[in-house]
Amino acid sequence: MSLLRTAARASVATRVVGNVQRKQQRRWAAEDAHAAAAAQQQAVAAQQAAAMAAPVAPAAPPARPAANPATVIEQLTQLGQLRDAGVLTADEFDAQKQRILAG
Repeated sequence: MSLLRTAARASVATRVVGNVQRKQQRRWAAEDAHAAAAAQQQAVAAQQAAAMAAPVAPAAPPARPAANPATVIEQLTQLGQLRDAGVLTADEFDAQKQRILAG
């Protein structure tokens, strides 16, 4: 009888060990899935943060055609007349003159 009792105990022990292993494997798989989901969320958040922090290149000013020298002289003459008439201050005159000469 002792041989049957030993075999029965061994069978129960084997079943218990198998159940414990399956339970642990399921728990570890769930933890791995949770960690993978959290890592994916962090990656998405990092990409969004990088996109928000990326500097936006300033738009290039539109290309202007080369100014006709006669037109520039006419504009400067009109500007001088406005200054002489008291319509423009000296600072306004200088600012407008620089704008005309720059472009």
